[in-house]
Order: sequence, then C-alpha cells, then structure tokens
Amino acid sequence: MAATPEPAGPRSDDVPWLDPAEKEAWTGLVSLILLLPGRLEAPLQRESGLTLFEYLVLSHVSEAPERRLRMSELAFMANGSLSRLSNVVKRFEQRGWMERSPDPGDGRYTIAALTDAGYEVVVAAAPVHVRAVRQAALDRLDAADQAALARVAEKLRVRPVDLA
Repeated sequence: MAATPEPAGPRSDDVPWLDPAEKEAWTGLVSLILLLPGRLEAPLQRESGLTLFEYLVLSHVSEAPERRLRMSELAFMANGSLSRLSNVVKRFEQRGWMERSPDPGDGRYTIAALTDAGYEVVVAAAPVHVRAVRQAALDRLDAADQAALARVAEKLRVRPVDLA
C-alpha cells in the first residue's frame, strides 16, 4: 500500500500525520459514523414515526429504574445536547409520553419520567430498532468482534468534560 500523501498547503510540523494503519482505522470508523444512523433511523421513521434520537431517549428512560432519569444523564446517554433533548422531551410531554419534574434529591436537576403511554410507544418501536441493529451490525459480527467493538466504543465514548 502506498504511503499516505501529506496534505498540500500550510502544515504544522507538530501534527503527526496518520500512518496507513491509522488511516484505515479512521476511514473505517468515519464511514460507520456516517452510514449507521441512516440505516437505523429509516425503519424507525417508516414504522414508528420516530427519529433515532427520539427512540434512544424513550429507550434509555424505559430501561432506567422507575423509568426516570436526570435530563443531563439522558442527554449523555442519547448523545445529544441538553437543548436538543429539552425540545424532544417537550414534544413528548405534549403527546403524553413523558413528564418532567425537579429532582427531589437535588433541585438543580430535572428528572424526565416515561409515562405508560410513552412506554407503550417504545415497546412497539423496540422490535423495529433491534431488527435494524442486527441487520446493520451485530449479526455480521461473532462474539469476539462484538466484544472488541464494545471495548473500542468504551474507549472512544467520553463525556464532554473529559475532553477539556
């Protein structure tokens, strides 16, 4: 395999360019980042009327104790900003799927709680999502590949404060 050419134009000598193995790893990752959301969202949109982000919000709350989560934790789990999450939860409140309230343990936080109606929505959408996850990724991997993927994802997934 030919060496990766260095970019034309201004460059900084303190930037270590990607070697061929790093470039292969990076281009593989970025292609998955761009490919998977569409493959996971299309069936949800078609069959449940939900975006992938909306499904993840409902799903994470449905799996939490008492179907309740702090908004800040939910934003991290669903990979969205608090403002994006607030807009989605507001729509869910209007549909009767979620309710928000101050955290009784610490009033600085807001709790998002899934209603029974919201739980019914996520239960109905879950098979659609799981089928898409299996088709797009997991059924193509053996147990060792799945474990490796989980390890890599854990290493790459950081909270915003970890990046400072």
